[in-house]
Amino acid sequence: MHSSARNLPRCLREFVRGSPDRHRAAHFLLPTFAAAQGTAMCGLVTRFKAQPGRREALVSLLLADVDGMPGCRSYVVAEGPADADTIWITEVWQDEAAHKAALQRPAVKASITAAMPLIASFGRQRETRVVGGYGLGERRGYAKEDTGE
Repeated sequence: MHSSARNLPRCLREFVRGSPDRHRAAHFLLPTFAAAQGTAMCGLVTRFKAQPGRREALVSLLLADVDGMPGCRSYVVAEGPADADTIWITEVWQDEAAHKAALQRPAVKASITAAMPLIASFGRQRETRVVGGYGLGERRGYAKEDTGE
């Protein structure tokens, strides 16, 4: 059983123990109870528009150097399928302090500065309190060599 599963209520510990994939069950349930321990993950969902015809360049910039951000559990850049200029970013951070610290990193500041001329407008940013989900226990990155490109 995952070592942190001891923090779960007894009935859920038994569920994890009896699950065929104990680690996946623990990773799914543990973030749900992190909030009760005062360590809630925070999430951000942001929509914005690239300058006309500049979305591909902006996406490339947003995906550059995303590895190695301490406290980042998930960082997803997605294109809006109905609009050639819309971009969505969904982020999950260990906590709000980790996100604020990332914004102070020189590489992040440089990326933001480089991205600004490519952004036409910002939509509303939504903050969320992340309570769980698949993939949050271990951050996996995308690499071109994984696809054979």
